[in-house]
Amino acid sequence: MTLVLGLAAVNTGNNLLYLLVAALLGLLIVSGLLGRANLGGLRVRLRFPEEVYADTPTAASLIVENHQRRARFLLQAEVEEGAAHFPLIAARSAEDQPLSLTFGRRGRRRIGGVRLKSAFPVGFFQRGSWLPLDQEVIVLPRPRPCALPVEGSGRQIRGRADAPRAGHEGDLLGIADYSGQEPLKLIHWKHSARHDSIKVKQLSATAARPLWINLAQCPGTTLEERLGNATYLINLGWRSGRPLGLRLGERVLAPSRGRRHRLRLLHELALYDAR
Repeated sequence: MTLVLGLAAVNTGNNLLYLLVAALLGLLIVSGLLGRANLGGLRVRLRFPEEVYADTPTAASLIVENHQRRARFLLQAEVEEGAAHFPLIAARSAEDQPLSLTFGRRGRRRIGGVRLKSAFPVGFFQRGSWLPLDQEVIVLPRPRPCALPVEGSGRQIRGRADAPRAGHEGDLLGIADYSGQEPLKLIHWKHSARHDSIKVKQLSATAARPLWINLAQCPGTTLEERLGNATYLINLGWRSGRPLGLRLGERVLAPSRGRRHRLRLLHELALYDAR
């Protein structure tokens, strides 16, 4: 359009057309400068959940930090196959937007950067910039439902079972006086109402047998299928409160409980035989 008006101004000698062409050229220049400045002074980072599974959409968060004195407008960020939109980022502030990412394979994945785009200020052109982002995420095998393995792992847990141990979740052993250390849920209100002191229930401790997961014995025709089945069994055993043990060839991880132990086992599966 600017070129057409320029030719018309030259052919007709109309000063008004000259002024209009100059205004349009000035608008393009100002638009380019503002658009380039709109993409400067930004930093990005990704926040992942604790568990990222292969071939499964992951709800991550993309955080864009603006360290300049001017606000940023109409930004679109692209990471892998996902995209997030930031209509406004105030001066010296940060905004985060949800980002759905799907990783096609397990293992250690490194994200090198984020592509930023913006049509600010008038939408004539879309400008882009590349922001480096050296961030790593461990992608876990996709869980594959399967049956629990047959009990027994070739190792016996030594210990005595001749007398029940006191605990907070087992069968009722008796009634005792409240010492101040028992949880409130153990107070026996009916017995307390019949006596001058507070009575509590004595329960036996539960001792669940450890769940051993041997990768070589997991069902599946391929390594990835066996890894997916092992991932499913680890999550299933953790939800049931059982101690979890893992065998990966010659490598043996002793049974234990807790979220950190479960994540450690899952990371071992994610990085097993990784190339």
